[in-house]
Amino acid sequence: MNIPPDLRYTKTHEWVRLETDGTVSVGITDHAQDLLGDMVFVENPTVGRQLRQNEECAVVESVKAASDVYAPVAGEVVAVNDELESAPERLNQDPYGSWMFRLRPDDPAALDGLLDAAAYRALIEAEGH
Repeated sequence: MNIPPDLRYTKTHEWVRLETDGTVSVGITDHAQDLLGDMVFVENPTVGRQLRQNEECAVVESVKAASDVYAPVAGEVVAVNDELESAPERLNQDPYGSWMFRLRPDDPAALDGLLDAAAYRALIEAEGH
């Protein structure tokens, strides 16, 4: 199970990376893509959309199921990864290199409330996956 120690995580299996410009990149974890299987479609939020923490904001579809993606923190969507429209399988091939969207957090300190790698690993183990 690949859980990079430099990222933050949510209980709904999103990863979050703080970028040097103060934005955060968001994607789905290796664990999430493994459970979902081969990705066939990604729907990202629109640039400029204001998100509340834990709000459903994107959808990933695989050959097995569709799953909502949630905003890890409140903020404004400043970019989306358009490559995923034509190549959703990148989420399977490189889940931590294939960000879905970027947010400018309303409160950067909110990132401190997300799970670190050890807590995320414990969550997965507690779920029995």
